[in-house]
Amino acid sequence: MQVKTLKLREETIYKQDPVIEVEKQIHTEVQLKNYGKFLEEYTSQLKAIEEALDDSIGDVWDFTLDPIALKLLPYEQSSLLELIKTENKVLNKVITVYAALCSEVKKLKYEVFFFFFLSQMAVSDTSVVEGECQVQMGRFISFLQELSCFVSRCFEVVVNVVHQLAALYNSNKGATKIIESSGVHFQTVYEHLGELLVVLITLDEIMENHATLRDHWKMYKRLLKSVHHNPSKFAIPEEKLKPFEKLLLKLEGQLLDSMIFQACVDQRFDNPAEGVSVSKNSAFAEEFAQNIRTIFANVESKLGEPAEIDQRDKYAGVCGLFVLHFHIFRTVDKKLYKALLDVCKKVPAVTLTANIIWFSDTFLINKVPAAAKMMDKKSLQAIRTSRDTFLQQKAQTLTKDVQSYYVFVSSWMMKMEAILSKEQRTDKLSEDLSNRCNVFVQGILYAYSISTIIKTTMNLYMSMQRPMTKTSVKALCRLVELLKAVQHTFHRRSLVVADSVSHITQQLQSQALTSISTAKKRVISDKKYSEQRLDVLSALVLAENILNGPSTRERRLVLSLALSVGTQMKTFKDEELLPLQLVLKKLDLISELRERVKVQCDCSFLYWHRAIFPIYLDDVYENAVDAARIHYMFSALRDSVPTMLHAKHMESCEQLLECYDKEIIDVFNEHLLDKLCKEIEKDLRLSVHTHLKLDDRNPFKVGLKDLAHFFSLKPIRFFNRFIDIKAYVTHYLDKTFYNLTTVALHDWATYSEMRNLATQRYGLVMTEAHLPSQTLEQGLDVLEIMRNIHVFVSRYLYNLNNQIFIEKTSNNKHLNTINIRHIANSIRTHGTGIMNTTVNFTYQFLRKKFYIFSQFMYDEHIKSRLIKDIRFFRETKDQSDQKYPFERAEKFNRGIRKLGITPDGQSYLDQFRQLISQIGNAMGYVRMIRSGGLHCCSSAIRFVPDLEDIVNFEELVKEEGLSEETQKAASLLDSVLSDLTSNSAEGTEYFKMLVGVFAPEFRSVKNMHLRNFYMIVPPLTVNFVEHSISCKEKLNKKNKNGAAFTDDGFAMGVAYILKLLDQYQEFDSLHWFQAVREKYMKEMNAVVKEQNVQATSQDEKLMQTMNLTQKRLDVYLQEFELLYFSLSSARIFFRADKTAAEETQEKKDREDVAKADAASSEASVSTESSAK
Repeated sequence: MQVKTLKLREETIYKQDPVIEVEKQIHTEVQLKNYGKFLEEYTSQLKAIEEALDDSIGDVWDFTLDPIALKLLPYEQSSLLELIKTENKVLNKVITVYAALCSEVKKLKYEVFFFFFLSQMAVSDTSVVEGECQVQMGRFISFLQELSCFVSRCFEVVVNVVHQLAALYNSNKGATKIIESSGVHFQTVYEHLGELLVVLITLDEIMENHATLRDHWKMYKRLLKSVHHNPSKFAIPEEKLKPFEKLLLKLEGQLLDSMIFQACVDQRFDNPAEGVSVSKNSAFAEEFAQNIRTIFANVESKLGEPAEIDQRDKYAGVCGLFVLHFHIFRTVDKKLYKALLDVCKKVPAVTLTANIIWFSDTFLINKVPAAAKMMDKKSLQAIRTSRDTFLQQKAQTLTKDVQSYYVFVSSWMMKMEAILSKEQRTDKLSEDLSNRCNVFVQGILYAYSISTIIKTTMNLYMSMQRPMTKTSVKALCRLVELLKAVQHTFHRRSLVVADSVSHITQQLQSQALTSISTAKKRVISDKKYSEQRLDVLSALVLAENILNGPSTRERRLVLSLALSVGTQMKTFKDEELLPLQLVLKKLDLISELRERVKVQCDCSFLYWHRAIFPIYLDDVYENAVDAARIHYMFSALRDSVPTMLHAKHMESCEQLLECYDKEIIDVFNEHLLDKLCKEIEKDLRLSVHTHLKLDDRNPFKVGLKDLAHFFSLKPIRFFNRFIDIKAYVTHYLDKTFYNLTTVALHDWATYSEMRNLATQRYGLVMTEAHLPSQTLEQGLDVLEIMRNIHVFVSRYLYNLNNQIFIEKTSNNKHLNTINIRHIANSIRTHGTGIMNTTVNFTYQFLRKKFYIFSQFMYDEHIKSRLIKDIRFFRETKDQSDQKYPFERAEKFNRGIRKLGITPDGQSYLDQFRQLISQIGNAMGYVRMIRSGGLHCCSSAIRFVPDLEDIVNFEELVKEEGLSEETQKAASLLDSVLSDLTSNSAEGTEYFKMLVGVFAPEFRSVKNMHLRNFYMIVPPLTVNFVEHSISCKEKLNKKNKNGAAFTDDGFAMGVAYILKLLDQYQEFDSLHWFQAVREKYMKEMNAVVKEQNVQATSQDEKLMQTMNLTQKRLDVYLQEFELLYFSLSSARIFFRADKTAAEETQEKKDREDVAKADAASSEASVSTESSAK
């Protein structure tokens, strides 16, 4: 009860308090908002998942990404004997024979294309050294043997077809008739025979145009001759050579002489042993000629028309049949011959396969010379000139053709998308299927027309060796794109097309059945009985049976043969027969839709026209707006791959593929990617530096090219790779910006701005460089100094105590300085490896300077004065208290001035002093590099807690059993820590190295003139002090040109050279600085005395002069003292306390001690082992 009352009280309190109510309301609203937000996000996620899994998205197949393809071609599981079943057994046999022969022809045609055409043509583009040619030809022999067997098989099939037709159409009255053949015309059989003859013609043309194959064959035969002369050398038994040579001769005669077709038509077709007479069979001759004329009439009417599909191939077959007819019966139909030749004006050439082009006029003239003689020479010449005319007209009309086909194909693609996206209505199903059928057929027609234009034009230009204009090339490339666009459209809608094809074939079969059923009723209604009528009825029944099944190639073949019999005796009315023929043509096209599209859109011929690719890429680059079309061109280039996969002459076809891949990619990089990268970089630079007004970028004057279109492209598939233009350019810019930032770190802001601009303008996601940012103390870069060390040492002054370099003069209001921190930062940027390189550069610089130094010391004026001074000092040192007289040094300094001065007022001694200062500056720079290196290492190692006790990370990682990558990382960390520890503990003795490398040469006998150097130091110091005082005085003047407060490079240089010459003792023997001090103290004391004397006279002017004199002497003494201190400090670096002999002795002592220690340790080990 108490709990309940408490709750009630709380509720009443809450209800009564308005503040609490408001708070509750606010919290509720916040929670509702959050929940609404969550629901919105969740809904969008679900929508994205739904779209990804939606059927409508899945309907569109991507040509470049699909791992599987849909094959629509139906295949026949029943044999021909099972298919051809009627009550009329004779008719069954006739149709079975012809169907079997036609099927054999189709198989041979398929085999020749996939195994022989491709293999032969894959050879034609290889250029190799002679030894490799013979090896390739050796691999190719087995293929030629297979081809020889194939050709023999073709010959047998041709003979068999002719014999079977001759048996049916027999003019011998005594022979029994198989069936009544007067009204039967097996046009299909003749068409198939023509196709087989075209195969042989194609093989001839390939051999004729295959110069590489013939050249390699000759080389191979030469090799065989050398083997024949010396078989033991090649380890080949002689008994095997002769059969092999016979085989080669047979192959050459049968295949390589381009006489395959001729050998076929020259065969003996009459076979009296089997009772087959062909050449004398007038009925067969007439039937043969009749069928040729019929086929030609059908072909000629369609040639060059929009509805043309395979008429050109049939035309080649007609020409082959005509030549075969001539060789069998030796009669010529002049009218037909002329008509065949006249077609050449309309069709200048026929592309048989890939780049193999065939001229029908040449073929007919060569193969039927008797008829050619009767022809007018002018008309023959006109046919030849028509090719040139065709090319000229085509060059002019190509652009218009492209524009019109562009419109046609675009509208067709829109129709395809519209009609296939639309849902099928049950009430309008028949109409919808008819529309779809018409759209599919229209696509094939467009593909055929475009393919014909491209192949004929390109191959004609190549065959006739005529130059092609860039405009023509661009137009042809556009047509290639349209061709692939047709194929891609069919592929994108593969699922819907597959579904439609099966329905359309059923509809067409239904229409054909209706037509045949009407004719059949008409035949049955006629009660007159005859064998011929029975044959017709049986044929129609067979046609009906065939149509009640899948639309396979075998069934359509049998249907065609059955209708050849079934259409005689006016079974069908004219208005019925034409629609039936149209339906059957459509059935043929729709049943083989995918295969026909693939064949017509195949661009493997581009392999032989690769020269157009660079021009195409230049065009794409110039017209970036429609850059997406490049996908179609790469798809066309991929069509060449199957050809190369059949290469028989290479050890592995991968070699051929790699060469092709590399060639295309190199061209693509050169003509598009690299140009694009450079242009983008240039655009970014000019945009960032617009304030400099570097170039006129007015788009109205120079034009505007929007290259951003290239970055919206999907990755291009080629071979086993994807070429991502966006990624390529991004990588190029990242790499360029990074490399250039490392070279000039102060430009980091500019490149950062360019990165941002690339993201905004082109949508490129750039990577940040993450380079160590340049500090304000970075100063002049080590690399910069190293490369220009000769400039650096002449423009900068060294301060020994502070280890700092100060710029002499500058055009700016401030002077640059370089200290240890600057050097350390530089070393951190470039790595410690830069230190050794810098010392190496310094060594090269010192070599040049010491050459000038040696020349100066060798000069007669200098050498003679120095020798004189040395002699003078030796003679008078006892009188001068072992001190070199100051007056002598001053006299030397003034005497050198008399030898001549430079235009800017410098004596030779001034220049010599500058040389020594520069050498000293170089040594100072080396010292600073060492100090900077130690500073860098110590700052890097500062995070290690105890340098004496560093754990081994690799061992720890192994103990924990971590991955191999982690172990490698730990090992690298250990090596880095080890390097840093050793580097921070001890720096390299660079001074010792630079002394050691020059000292032997300086102290050698051939450089005796350098031994006088110690004597020139006093006059040099006098010269230096005068120069130093004048520089310091300029500091207080308005014009500070030449002002300086330090130049310890001179002291470093003198100390270094004295060490090289081992002359510290000789210089110390002069007691020079003591003599200077005594001289100035003496003069100062004299001035003080004079001041004391003159103090009583109170001559102010004299007193002022005396004060100035004292001040001047004080300044000079102070300057000499500073020089003395600097020189003493510099000498410490070069161990001035020891002579060369003492250093050598010390080194020897150290080596002796080391040997003794080693010996004692060995002795202790041996005593321990013996004790054990």
